[in-house]
Amino acid sequence: MVYEEIAYEVADGIATCALNRPEHLNAYTPRMGIELRDAMYGAAADDAVRAIILTGAGRGFCAGADMKLLSAFSGAGGTSGVAVGELPTVEHAAPSGPIRPDFQTEFSYLLSIPKPVIAAVNGPAAGVGFVLALFSDIRLASDTARMGAIFSRRGLVAEYGVSWILPRLVGLANASDILFSGRLVDAAEALRMGLVSRVIEQQSFAAQVHAYARDLVALSSPRSIRVMKRQLYDDQIGGLAASVDVATREMHESLGSDDFREGVAHFLEKRPPRFPGR
Repeated sequence: MVYEEIAYEVADGIATCALNRPEHLNAYTPRMGIELRDAMYGAAADDAVRAIILTGAGRGFCAGADMKLLSAFSGAGGTSGVAVGELPTVEHAAPSGPIRPDFQTEFSYLLSIPKPVIAAVNGPAAGVGFVLALFSDIRLASDTARMGAIFSRRGLVAEYGVSWILPRLVGLANASDILFSGRLVDAAEALRMGLVSRVIEQQSFAAQVHAYARDLVALSSPRSIRVMKRQLYDDQIGGLAASVDVATREMHESLGSDDFREGVAHFLEKRPPRFPGR
């Protein structure tokens, strides 16, 4: 697929996927969504990729859905009758293996990507842009970032599973505040809520995000991350006893893995790890 509304590149084990409509603060369109999903599935299948950065080109992450499209929906009295043009189809296959239907929807599919997805929130992340950040594994924010749902201010509802994931990140009271008010929270407040893991000065933001991703690539077992990511999200739905059973089984399997052998060897030999990802 030729990407028109995202930019995608791979270097040093890191896939960087940038929403690429900077003149519109990367406002989200149906084509952008299809391109993004294709790129994510491609990164999932690429053995050269061990971490994924999701960010926005220019000074914004994603300002939400393209207002021209929302205006057309409004004028048509809903989605019916609104033409969005001919759209491409996703070419890369979804990750293999058993994946819950919960993690196959329009945005929750990010939770099925078996590699860490780091949202580098470099500016406004609103509406659909906020949803993309929420369904990433880790959120790092520029000190200029602002984040929020804004749905209530458009006469909309908590879309795309936001009402499921947001309380898990910030608690029910904070989630209610963000959703009901439709306001944007700044980076400092997002950090206090636990909405983001770290706030970084804009001047060094891109460099520090890549340094964080490089550490994951260089120091952490891809196999361990792949299994732990599945454990984390499956356990949001399952019970404790099931979690313990899965952890016990996975621990036994990890003891026979190449990554475990390398994890012990590099520690004893006092050298950097060379995890094969198996």
